[in-house]
Amino acid sequence: MAERHIVAMGGGGFSMEPRNPRLDDFVLRLARRKRRPRVCFVGTASGDSDLYIRRFHEAFPPSRAAATHLTFFERTVRDLKSFVMEQDVIYVGGGSSANMIAVWRLHGLDKALRAAWNAGVVMAGISAGAICWFEDGLTDSFGMPYRALDDGLGFVRGACCPHYDGEKERRPSLLRLIKRGFPSTLALDDGAAAHFAGTRLKEVVSSRSKARAFRIELRKGAVVEKALPVRYLGGR
Repeated sequence: MAERHIVAMGGGGFSMEPRNPRLDDFVLRLARRKRRPRVCFVGTASGDSDLYIRRFHEAFPPSRAAATHLTFFERTVRDLKSFVMEQDVIYVGGGSSANMIAVWRLHGLDKALRAAWNAGVVMAGISAGAICWFEDGLTDSFGMPYRALDDGLGFVRGACCPHYDGEKERRPSLLRLIKRGFPSTLALDDGAAAHFAGTRLKEVVSSRSKARAFRIELRKGAVVEKALPVRYLGGR
């Protein structure tokens, strides 16, 4: 089996930090093809927003990558599996996690993504694009308050919570769910990204010097919030 990678971003990347390429550069360094890697943006969670897609292509010009995108509201790619297998990186944007995964399953992209991941294509994304790789996640897909997604792809066990410091209701909502039996959750601040090698958390990296990450779970009836080491990509 090829080396498998997932990079789940709590926030950051080209859409949140257009002048801070650290997280996106980190993802590109994992690609099998080092010179102009093939990077495909999947913006299903935002309804294939034209603006989001345009910003992606601006962030990944030909000098940086061979960029393309995949849309479903006006689908043009017939053979999804072949298309994603040809990529080096699948980069999933933010938006509605629940709607995105429902569309993917309807078209069969979920199975194509798993095959590509097993073949060594890097899976990456921000917010909804981070949650989707886990079994569960904290989402606003159903409106407020935040709720359990309960429908992730399950490449990685447990749950993910992005924007842990960026949206004030995230933390209290997650802690309440954990108290009620929500699965062990990886919580990521904006600017923090979890890198999984296979299904093992290899490290957490960040584009911001103060970005944090936590493992949150219920132990003997008490919610435990454990800080994880974070490697700042900006150096000292």
